[in-house]
Amino acid sequence: MPRQRKRASLHAPEPEIEAPSGKRTKATKTETRDKPVVEAETCDSPEKDRATKDCGNEPSGYWLMKSEPESRLEKGIDVKFGIEDLKAQPKQTACWDGVRNYQARNFLRAMKLGEEAFFYHSNCKEPGIAGLVKIVKEAYPDHTQFEKNSPHYDPSSKKDNPKWSMVDVQFIRMTKRFIPLAELKVHHQAHKANGGPLENMALFTRQRLSVQPLTQGEFEFVLSLEDKKPS
Repeated sequence: MPRQRKRASLHAPEPEIEAPSGKRTKATKTETRDKPVVEAETCDSPEKDRATKDCGNEPSGYWLMKSEPESRLEKGIDVKFGIEDLKAQPKQTACWDGVRNYQARNFLRAMKLGEEAFFYHSNCKEPGIAGLVKIVKEAYPDHTQFEKNSPHYDPSSKKDNPKWSMVDVQFIRMTKRFIPLAELKVHHQAHKANGGPLENMALFTRQRLSVQPLTQGEFEFVLSLEDKKPS
């Protein structure tokens, strides 16, 4: 990948490092600024490699991936990486590094070539969906876990048994319009009350995850919003 680094804690960082007991040493911050949600990121077996076993989520080949489009320094390194930064990369392709949450990592490991994801701008003035990307390289070891100067360095990870993975993504296109979190939340609340595809969307039930699975119904409904006037 080009050395302008593409982060995957692309939103507020996910500094979750698992303690030997299997419990998290600290909770992650919510990735939305509208209210500070406190939610434990716990599953029965966080070391399982298959995301299909994580808390009952069944990946369908569609994803939502969060990244920070506004400058923020960690260890003197700007972790900014918006969709325009991806477009500026050679072949409009970059690695999605920096994930330090076991469930999000397992979702990365479940991704297959050609699957599509929404590129979601997180931890910014107006969070929401900016475009679409596709998976062009399946999961492989995240190099930042071994780089001492990286904000994502993990001294407990070993090169012969790396804890953290990343994938490569490639820009597909911008959405016809930016789809803000506030608009998605209106639909989510309506669907919770009356039934609908966004009723159980992970964006609202697992807010802190930077990599989230989508059902086909969720993906298609959100994509349909780009052709409609904001609600």
